[in-house]
Amino acid sequence: MSFLTRSFLTRSFLTRSLLASAVGLVVSLNAQAATELTVYTAVESDDLQKYAERFQQAHPDIDIKWVRDSTGVITARLLAEKDNPQADVVWGLAATSLLVLEKEGMLSRYAPKGVEALDTKFVDPAYRDGQDPSWVGMDAWVASLCYNTVEGERLGVPKPTSWEDLTRPEFKGHVIMPNPSSSGTGYLDVASWLQLWGDEGGWDYMDRLHDNIARYTHSGSAPCNLAGSGEAVVGVSFAFRGARLKAQGAPVDLIFPEEGLGWDMEAAAIMKGTDKREAAQTLMDWAVSKPANELYNEGYAVVAYPGVAKPIEHYPANITEMMIEADFAKAANQRDEVLAEWQRRYDGKSDSQ
Repeated sequence: MSFLTRSFLTRSFLTRSLLASAVGLVVSLNAQAATELTVYTAVESDDLQKYAERFQQAHPDIDIKWVRDSTGVITARLLAEKDNPQADVVWGLAATSLLVLEKEGMLSRYAPKGVEALDTKFVDPAYRDGQDPSWVGMDAWVASLCYNTVEGERLGVPKPTSWEDLTRPEFKGHVIMPNPSSSGTGYLDVASWLQLWGDEGGWDYMDRLHDNIARYTHSGSAPCNLAGSGEAVVGVSFAFRGARLKAQGAPVDLIFPEEGLGWDMEAAAIMKGTDKREAAQTLMDWAVSKPANELYNEGYAVVAYPGVAKPIEHYPANITEMMIEADFAKAANQRDEVLAEWQRRYDGKSDSQ
């Protein structure tokens, strides 16, 4: 082999080595730059993809591993993992659930950039006392009924206007609602009835309602979906799901019972002990931002950022006036006791897991 040949091969080898080293360095730097964040959520599946894509566009350096399930399931999982947390952030979970986690000492305080612009009822009350909040709200989801107009007419089941209507004889076997143990919507219904009518009146109402219930589902959106498909006449659900189904052409009317509407808010918090603190704070900053709230308003009529919310089709213009004065702290503190009593009385009609 000639000297020139050996020289060329040596230079070629060195060039390939340097290129490989450079590529390896770039890959290494990219790997270091992309932080993987594990986020537990109960956000509706058809919205989660939209939210995830929008956040990814704004922050391509953060890769989120989303873990999604219904509110009760996510809450139970977080509590079970208390001594070995797997989530870095909880995002889009009921505020009442976050209050339970806060009571267990599982949340880390952080004041997201721009939190001062939010409606104060969407922020941990500790913030008003000068502390960083443990959680911040995103939007409110509101109880409602989905009534299938075709099946109602066919079966002679009238359109209800109140919660009390659902206990009338003609509704027997035609009402479906969520199980509060697994569904945040189900729990906000139960908690709101207890707040509207007190413990005695609330349990009396649920006893009478139970007589007419066909089944309890493990999802808050399922009763409205079932009403939309004609498998039920009335689904006790929440306004977001009903409005979306109606807009898609389902034969449902969205009904807001006249006694008042229970509600809860989707909220976010950083889990204590996360080693991805900077990325977690970035997600929290985005969650309270005006662009994020504008995104929430595509489905929810009530959002945390004042002045952002525009009317949503099929929602009443005065929906905020119909929402009860919800006591989230009471609902969180009584959660275990209320769920145990509910299961004792009514769980026999629940869907199997």
